[in-house]
Amino acid sequence: MWHGMFLFLLGLLTGFLEPHFVNMRMGLAAHLEGVMNGIFLLALGCAWTRVRLAPAAHAIAFWTVLYSAYVNWLTTTLAALWGTVALSPITGMSHPAKPWKEMLVTVVFLTVGVALLAGTILILWGFRRRASAEPA
Repeated sequence: MWHGMFLFLLGLLTGFLEPHFVNMRMGLAAHLEGVMNGIFLLALGCAWTRVRLAPAAHAIAFWTVLYSAYVNWLTTTLAALWGTVALSPITGMSHPAKPWKEMLVTVVFLTVGVALLAGTILILWGFRRRASAEPA
């Protein structure tokens, strides 16, 4: 719950910085990523006690979701600062940033996607196990 509120705060603060980003549209996206991922973590925190997984899977679900929430906001913020267009043609500017910045943003966004997908599947499995263990 704490992480959800903290990320929500980071998203709000990012909104104040939007005019100072190289790519203001991506700055808006960073603001929204922080706010939405913060709300997501808050909602997940409310339901976390209902996730029934083995200890290792529980830890993996926790850390992959936490990683993806924070790193998604951070990478989107970096993309706004640098003006990258990697994986974001709608919010990207007409000229790409330096190739190493584009590559870094692309690779990190891909890790965020994989981590969030893995965490979501584990959490769904944990909710399913809980539902099947309870009497109707």
